[in-house]
Amino acid sequence: MAYEHLRVVRDEPINFRKKRSFPGFPKPTDVRQHGVQLKRSLTAVTATPVQEGFDNRRLLQVNVIGGFRPESLEAIPGLTVVSQEGNSIALLFSTDEALRQVDVKLTSLARDGHVTHANLLLAINSFDSWLPADRTGAALGQLGLPDDNSSIVDVELWPLDRRDERQRMMATFQALLQRSGIELLDTLDRESLILFKVRVSALTLPILLGYRDVRLVDLPPSFGFGLERLRLDINSLPHIDPPPDDAPGICVLDTGLAAGHPLIAPAVGDTQNFMVAGEDAADLDGHGTRVAGLALYGRVFDRLPDQFSPQLRLFAGKVFANDGQDQTRFVEKAVEDAVGYFHDHYGCKVFCLSYGDANKVYDGRHVRGLAYTLDRLSRELDVLFVVPTGNQADIPDDALETFPAYLNNETFRLLDPAPSLNALTIGGLAHFELDHQAQRFPQQIETTPLARRNQPSPFTRIGPSVNGAIKPDLVAEGGNMAWQHRSGRLSAQRLGVVSTSRHFADGRLFDDDSGTSFAAPQVAHLAASLLRVAPDASSNTLRALLGAHARIPGETDVLVDDDEKKLALAGYGSVQSRHLFESEDNAVTLLGSDAIALDHHHFYELALPDDFWSGRRRPREISVGLAYCPSVRTTRIAYRAVKLSFNVVEAESLEQVTGWFNTNRVAAARKLAESGFANITATSRSKGTLQCATWTYKASTARKLFIVVTRKDEPWNPEPNLAEPYSLAVTFRDLTNPDANIYLQVRQRLRQRAQQRARNVR
Repeated sequence: MAYEHLRVVRDEPINFRKKRSFPGFPKPTDVRQHGVQLKRSLTAVTATPVQEGFDNRRLLQVNVIGGFRPESLEAIPGLTVVSQEGNSIALLFSTDEALRQVDVKLTSLARDGHVTHANLLLAINSFDSWLPADRTGAALGQLGLPDDNSSIVDVELWPLDRRDERQRMMATFQALLQRSGIELLDTLDRESLILFKVRVSALTLPILLGYRDVRLVDLPPSFGFGLERLRLDINSLPHIDPPPDDAPGICVLDTGLAAGHPLIAPAVGDTQNFMVAGEDAADLDGHGTRVAGLALYGRVFDRLPDQFSPQLRLFAGKVFANDGQDQTRFVEKAVEDAVGYFHDHYGCKVFCLSYGDANKVYDGRHVRGLAYTLDRLSRELDVLFVVPTGNQADIPDDALETFPAYLNNETFRLLDPAPSLNALTIGGLAHFELDHQAQRFPQQIETTPLARRNQPSPFTRIGPSVNGAIKPDLVAEGGNMAWQHRSGRLSAQRLGVVSTSRHFADGRLFDDDSGTSFAAPQVAHLAASLLRVAPDASSNTLRALLGAHARIPGETDVLVDDDEKKLALAGYGSVQSRHLFESEDNAVTLLGSDAIALDHHHFYELALPDDFWSGRRRPREISVGLAYCPSVRTTRIAYRAVKLSFNVVEAESLEQVTGWFNTNRVAAARKLAESGFANITATSRSKGTLQCATWTYKASTARKLFIVVTRKDEPWNPEPNLAEPYSLAVTFRDLTNPDANIYLQVRQRLRQRAQQRARNVR
């Protein structure tokens, strides 16, 4: 029997998190010699010319001990932190007077072995300059300018905290462009992201690479769609009714939409072009229409030939040009305009952005560009973005022998915006195994698939994201590839994801294509469909629910035996939709939302009935998903302002567990270790903003289990006094007892506890 999911609230009391004292950094063996070496590197830096910028301060690169907080250096007047680039590199603006003070202190340190602010100087390994090579983006460094006479590049400036400095910096940079004959095409000014799109030549590029205020210069976005299509003949379609008036909306941000497609047209609410003013949102590429069909219906193949009844309203924003490249306007700006429009006019909460910038392979350092934009909008507007990991075009020649090991190559890292922490990032799974040749010649060994069903797509990209955050979050069908033995090449024909085609007017209602771009909309469909049963759900609740119902497919689980690599390929797994929308007698989902203050713990007792534990030895499963959307800053390796984490512990009472986490760290650590048999460790999952884990219990002894949610902040958090919202989703499943009836018992326990709270309030 189906039931609506239950609500759970936290248990009192709320407790402060006991802070750990900072152990400090190790001192150099020879403090005086350390001072001599630092002074030598500082002298070398000050001997170089000061680079031009909006003021006359020098940009100083400081190599520090890993984990050192660069803000501490601002204790020396005249030093201002610009950014932290990598765990051990800080960039600072420095006045001449500040450099003189540092030089004097280093002289004293080298002579006497001690000086004021000695702890700061001892944490520094060396001083250096920020060179043109440091400003050269990965794609530009690898590919060079496409045309030495005229090429478009994206220029990122330092995102300064002070608005007056930021405005002066931008104005001065525009003046530089004008007098250097560099054509300005577009700009983007956000609190933590400043971009200029310009046209340069081989002669003018060095001007940008040598300019102090430039953070990075790189080639503009580029992504190649696989345009092979498979024609599936459907002679007739039944009449398709429009979705209900109160149906939730889902918005696709892509190459536009063939809005007249007979399967799509009844659900279309509005389409707009945010790429080129004055033009319509027609899809001349086909990518946007394929993505839209999957966002509207989920896995289209399962609905063939006549199971099409849209339950969502479809909106489409054209944010990419029809050739699959954005050249004259920033994608970040087009996406932000589109999200604002569809959110304000239609209340859209779920946005599918099936895009990956092949020129921005995540290097393990900062989250920038579009990923940062999505993180910021997620928090500001309470919307959910669903994005793909991106695709790898260069599959190795020996892929048949080396799959899936080759996927762990650094070149297969995520594409922007996949590193976004607050968005759902989706990787690809293979589904079909027989390509066109194998189906034509079933008696012959014509081809061999690289992946088997429910194994990673051969082109999917891998995580993690910033600071080791688990990415992708989830996986869905993305397509497969096969090796053709006769021709000695790879093929994807009839191995892709089937969806709606823009060529419907020619009788081609469907086609297929491979790519994680087509995995993302299937998850977006599930997220938007959740709003049918929980219309007021926050984006955090949607993410927590999807994560709590995700499992790594068995085929992937046995294929990859290394846990870290498994998470990098499949994240928390694919969403099992059977109990996603409604609970059943033997499968219960609890939902909770709250906001937690700095350095606090929240506690939740799981209302597990006796029947869940009683009886013979058998597997019982508890899954927890936690999601939140912290504010972020691109100039800190500690990208998240707020860090939430959760653990599941066994205790005799609420008083006992709260006591552990406040006064007895040894007992708390022991209990956390006992709960460490989750499928994903607390250390691994706590690095992201969607955190999920599953515990499987086989013993029949009754237990009391508690979820403990903890908050701690980065020092740079601008709003430490603001409570951080989060959502929890908890599932209980009795895996081998179909007759179990735990839902009604859980509901009764929750009601009794609510009544007790009400009496306590009186």
